[in-house]
Amino acid sequence: MAMALRCFRHLHSLLYSPLAMMRRLPQAPAGCPALLLEGCRQCVHQVLLTRQLATKKAKGKGQTQAKVNINAALVEDIINLEATNEDMQAVVEALKEDFNRNVSVRTSPGALDHIIVVTKDGKFPLNQLGQISLKSPQLIIVNMTNFPESTAAAMKAIRESGMNLNPEVDGTLIRVPIPKVTREHRESLAKLAKQSTNKSKDALRKVRSKSMNQVKKFKSKVSEDTIWLLEKQIQQMADNAAAEMDKLLAAKTKELLG
Repeated sequence: MAMALRCFRHLHSLLYSPLAMMRRLPQAPAGCPALLLEGCRQCVHQVLLTRQLATKKAKGKGQTQAKVNINAALVEDIINLEATNEDMQAVVEALKEDFNRNVSVRTSPGALDHIIVVTKDGKFPLNQLGQISLKSPQLIIVNMTNFPESTAAAMKAIRESGMNLNPEVDGTLIRVPIPKVTREHRESLAKLAKQSTNKSKDALRKVRSKSMNQVKKFKSKVSEDTIWLLEKQIQQMADNAAAEMDKLLAAKTKELLG
């Protein structure tokens, strides 16, 4: 991988020398393996094209921004781009799961499973403390026989879940009437979907910042253009993930409000 970094170090003179751009691009340096995008030539072509398109974008307001697609193998000593993308997609998938579980007009027993209950012994999902079942289409029962001391905490957690639920206690049983699907309830769910999306975008920004900071650690070891390309690639992945979240939110809002 040290060879890959040597390839990148050849970029600076090519990018900033008009004469070099008109000449035939150089062969790969001694020892540079051919599978590094056919030596330095394709690597340089990619960067030159990206820089040219990016320059056009800067000059032409409103034009489509150039896409970057770095070969992850070339920069794996700097950052694992595949892992970064997986972390971002994991945030998107978590939002999908949250929408399916907590932002639905049809309340099901499974929707209560992951409500977090705060007890004196710690925080636990509701389904670890009580047995959740559907008594009728309009009623969910939570049996707290195994942990009766946590009944009050479970009641509080259900009531404050943001799902518009008003539980009633009967000994160690918690009765949870399923609310009618009113316009007000739909609007409440739409607000909850927006809040969940904002939280997911905060998580996405943390992944992006962590990756950017990792790249910046190599500023003194690789060229400015390498850093520039990596930051652009990471931002591009974050933008794509954020766009997926916006689509999910738009679809969920349409489903709830029409």
